[in-house]
Amino acid sequence: MESHGPGVSRVFLLSFCVAGIWTAYITQGILQETLSTKKFGPDGKRFEHLAFLNLAQNVVCLVWSFIMIKLWSKSSSGGAPWWTYWSASISNTIGPAMGIEALKYISYPAQVLAKSSKMIPVMLMGTLVYGIKYTLPEYVCTFLVAGGVSAFALLKTSSKTISKLAHPNAPLGYGLCFLNLAFDGFTNATQDSISARYPKTSAWDIMLGMNLWGTIYNIVYMFGWRRGSGFEAVEFCKVHPEAAWDIFVYCLCGAVGQNFIFLTISRFGSLANTTITTTRKFVSIVVSSVVSGNPLSGKQWGSVIMVFSGLSYQIYLKWRKLQKKRKPM
Repeated sequence: MESHGPGVSRVFLLSFCVAGIWTAYITQGILQETLSTKKFGPDGKRFEHLAFLNLAQNVVCLVWSFIMIKLWSKSSSGGAPWWTYWSASISNTIGPAMGIEALKYISYPAQVLAKSSKMIPVMLMGTLVYGIKYTLPEYVCTFLVAGGVSAFALLKTSSKTISKLAHPNAPLGYGLCFLNLAFDGFTNATQDSISARYPKTSAWDIMLGMNLWGTIYNIVYMFGWRRGSGFEAVEFCKVHPEAAWDIFVYCLCGAVGQNFIFLTISRFGSLANTTITTTRKFVSIVVSSVVSGNPLSGKQWGSVIMVFSGLSYQIYLKWRKLQKKRKPM
């Protein structure tokens, strides 16, 4: 992995980052699943306005990043101006909304698997649009991930899991997940472009700019007219305060998780962060199956292992490339 020297303190810091990322995002996953499947109160109503989670997340992360910039950033001069994030924030608003909305139609484990197949649209775009040639091992990774996700989608889901979904519809759910990945690809490309044009832009600057525009877009979408869904979401939270608390903790986990991701990348590099977040997704599926009562069949577990075998192999290939670059000429 990318390192800056051995030491007990470094091992402790890495363990701290792993614990922070896992705790924040596994808890967030449980809350996301709860908010999409639970029937709240004596009236047994579902929280239908899942897009409201994105608005709440934007607001919390906006405040969080502002505080972090004031506390830790030495200077913001030379960073990207706030208005440069407007286009990336459009896709960053639509994409996650589709990903969360998918939980009405497919289970949480299915959503995690579908969103783990990010390499598939990236390689397709690279091959078809830019003419990039990939190696055989890279195609093997893609085959394992695509095959695992496809097999999982085709296998029968347990009736217990289906009964929890608001509107079971696998094709629509998976379609929303893959649209989420497509929009994420545009978001990442635009953010990379901004970072290249403004090298002094910090991670906190990006977080602030993205969430500022995301807050604006979501407020317009949810509260821009009299019958906007935002008003119904607020009213639901007033009647069911336990849902409001779940939303708050969900957003707080997202902000804390981003903090640990930034720390991991800055101290240990992107490869270490990729490894931690990939294993976290696998653990999230295990937790969902055990804690949330989403039983998976033996064949479905085989599909899950197939996907994460492909992702693990991809991480190994990146590590090997990194080692080759480090070898003295």
